[in-house]
Amino acid sequence: MPQPGRFWPLGEQLRCSQGKDLARGHERSAIMNSILNTTRSLQIKIVLVIFLATASFLLLRPLVASKGKDKESPKQLAVSEKSASADSTNLTKRIDSAIDQSDLGAARWGISVVSMSDGSTVYQRNGDKLFTPASNMKIYTTGVALDLLGADYRWRTSVYAGALPDASGRVQGDLILYGRGAPDLVASSRDENRGSLEKLADDLYARGVRSVSGNVIGDESYFRGDTLGDGWQWTDLQWYFGAEASALSINGNEVDINFVPSDKAGESVVRTSDTENYVTVQNRMAATERSQQSTIGVHRGLSDNNIEVWGEFAPGSKGFGARLSVYKPALWAAKLFVKALKTRGIKVDGQILSRDSRVPPSQRFDPLHSVELAFVQSQPLSEIAKKANKESINLYAELILRTLGRERGEMAALPQGTGRERGDDEAGLAVIRVWLARAGISTNLLALHDGSGLSRLDLVTPETSARFLLELSKTNVGQAFKESLPIAGRDGTLAGRLKTIADKVSAKTGSLTYDNSLSGYLTTSQGRILAFSIMCNDQTGRTDSIRLIDQIVSLLATYPDLPTEKPQKSR
Repeated sequence: MPQPGRFWPLGEQLRCSQGKDLARGHERSAIMNSILNTTRSLQIKIVLVIFLATASFLLLRPLVASKGKDKESPKQLAVSEKSASADSTNLTKRIDSAIDQSDLGAARWGISVVSMSDGSTVYQRNGDKLFTPASNMKIYTTGVALDLLGADYRWRTSVYAGALPDASGRVQGDLILYGRGAPDLVASSRDENRGSLEKLADDLYARGVRSVSGNVIGDESYFRGDTLGDGWQWTDLQWYFGAEASALSINGNEVDINFVPSDKAGESVVRTSDTENYVTVQNRMAATERSQQSTIGVHRGLSDNNIEVWGEFAPGSKGFGARLSVYKPALWAAKLFVKALKTRGIKVDGQILSRDSRVPPSQRFDPLHSVELAFVQSQPLSEIAKKANKESINLYAELILRTLGRERGEMAALPQGTGRERGDDEAGLAVIRVWLARAGISTNLLALHDGSGLSRLDLVTPETSARFLLELSKTNVGQAFKESLPIAGRDGTLAGRLKTIADKVSAKTGSLTYDNSLSGYLTTSQGRILAFSIMCNDQTGRTDSIRLIDQIVSLLATYPDLPTEKPQKSR
């Protein structure tokens, strides 16, 4: 018998053998199932990986495309910048060529052009070098005055006395005609709104004044300093553009003289606009052959009003005219005032005198200690600035400068220890420097000596002028200042210039012997607004630089659509 536990019955053994086989079969089956399951899992994972990869690609593709587009933007920007750079380069070549190939290449040229939109430089040639601005100096004077005094500022001319007239209408003591620098005061005017000596006389009469026991004094002491600009040439002083800047100016401080043929053979007549004989004329003219050309000489003394006229006058000539300045305009104003008083029926017992500020301060006339009997006002500064700039009136600019110094001089205090009283013209120039400095414009190299530009000592840079125009446009008076400038092809000193781009340019002209300038604003063909300053100094050739200046402005007006350049003719 088999040992228990070691042997099994035959049937059991078979079953046991079959069980082992079955067990092995199940084991194999399990292994195969495991392999199959592993294979299916791997396939599923592969499918998932492929699916996720595809999805990721599809999701990331727009981003990649977007990044690709972002990379293209700098290229497009670069193309745009290259185009702008090319336009600027082309403009530079055209302007430089126009100057260098002209007969004016030996002259000194300074040009600065800036964009009004962002202040960028459009073109520059010697923009930081010093030039004589001529009447372009007026843009500084009128621009700063408009900003600091206001476009509505008005000058007041008054008549003072020590007391009110008595019951009989008599003024005891002197009658003071006190000026404060009004540029437009005249002896008479049909315009009731314009200040005139006639209106003052009318107002005095309406107030009951019938006589004056003392003197009539033309007082110009409101302004301190010299009435002539620093650096003015003595040969300019006899002409209207060299008139004294008196606080009591009248009729533009000038007279007209006219040379006309006489009814008598061999004689000529010299007439003046001065009806009070404040100016005297010595006529030394002689007749010449009818076929000959007239030659005329005119001279007015530096310290008198004696005018000498000499030369030869051809019979049948149409005549000639000249405008001369008047010496001591305050005295002339007092004389014209007395005439207006007498015409109105007011008697004057005393003399006709004038008075300035060249006395100790304690002895100067103080309006606060007197009675104002009458006054007239000037036109507003905006209108005065228009005349100063459009007609380039030196006297107006000089009076504006001194008013600026008198009214706003505290902005630029005089350094201590100078030992002298500063003139109001100096104070006005110091205020202009302060304005420029506050606007971020350097004044270190500038030399400012007058308000009109008649001085040969004035030195500015084209870039300073262009930047000044830019900064001034940002103020409340920017438009008022622009409207004061001559308009191309329309009015003022630009009426006959730049007609092909009429209304596109508003700019101040400037002219001295050997020097021309033009500074202002222009609108290009594409509507872009530019501020520019063009100055030509030391022009000694026969060709006038004004024509070339206008050519440069016309090029700027077409920028960036510059006209086709004409081929140069062979020489």
